[in-house]
Amino acid sequence: MRRAISLMLATTLAVLALPSWSASAAGWPDKPVRVVVPYAAGGANDLVGRVFADQLSKTFGQQFFVENRSGGSGTIGTEAVARAAPDGYTLIISGMPSHVLSPAMNHASFDPMKDFTHIAYLGGPPNVFVTHPSLGVSTFQELLALMKRTPGGVQYVSPGVGSVGNTVAEYIADKEHVKLVHIIYRGGGAAIQDLIAGQVKVGSMTLSTTLPHIQAGKLKAIAVSSDKRVPEFPDLPTLVELGYPDLVVRTWYSLSGPAKLPRDIVDKLNAAVNKALDVADVQNRLKAEMVQTQAMTPDQITAFMQREVDRWAPTARRIAEQAKK
Repeated sequence: MRRAISLMLATTLAVLALPSWSASAAGWPDKPVRVVVPYAAGGANDLVGRVFADQLSKTFGQQFFVENRSGGSGTIGTEAVARAAPDGYTLIISGMPSHVLSPAMNHASFDPMKDFTHIAYLGGPPNVFVTHPSLGVSTFQELLALMKRTPGGVQYVSPGVGSVGNTVAEYIADKEHVKLVHIIYRGGGAAIQDLIAGQVKVGSMTLSTTLPHIQAGKLKAIAVSSDKRVPEFPDLPTLVELGYPDLVVRTWYSLSGPAKLPRDIVDKLNAAVNKALDVADVQNRLKAEMVQTQAMTPDQITAFMQREVDRWAPTARRIAEQAKK
């Protein structure tokens, strides 16, 4: 009898010791959900994050609010989410900048695969090289010629260290044996302001961030990292056409949470994101930001993330080591 009572007591204590999120997963969400963007407001990840946060708020009847937590080239906000409780109330706009490039370049304390649950693919825009009109450079060939006759290095901006823009620019510099000087900002929004003001005259940025300024004539687009020419800019050559077959890349984003996020929450979020892709307002907002997307299951986005880490992390590490020399 005593043994039976002891077993019952142990079982009761074990149940009571379970984290609260395990018991409440079925009723999720019953309070606002924080969506961390690990970069400053105004960049492509922030714009994409807000599109889906708005739609998820409508779908679940609870507020999904964006929290910009920048710093450390995306590592500060990303590390915070990796350490958060896996209860579904802290999510992150993950993706190419924060989970593929930045960890490789900055020796982050988190593992982009083991420390996260990857939920859904959101998509993203291609990267574009742009110049300020005052530079007098209208083609990529002219920019490359300027790089080669500027031994001290041509200055450029990107959304930040470890961003796709940074990686693409340094890939070009390494390939062409030229020097570039990266002017570091904490996000695409801050970088674009100095770029359109002409304080820095070259940018390697997402097409979504630069689009309105290209259309307004404040910036000149000279090359894009998509596999084919962008329909909106039929005269804009791709980097593949210009001799860089490996530079087919977009600054893609995804939705993730801490590791061990309950599968029912993952499935609810994945279904909601994929359903959002068919909503006219979402489609229009993504199109306006030049975001290319597709529906993926949780398993597909996880596998895709791993492939991108395998593909780009070695290049990112090599660029980071060269920058130290």
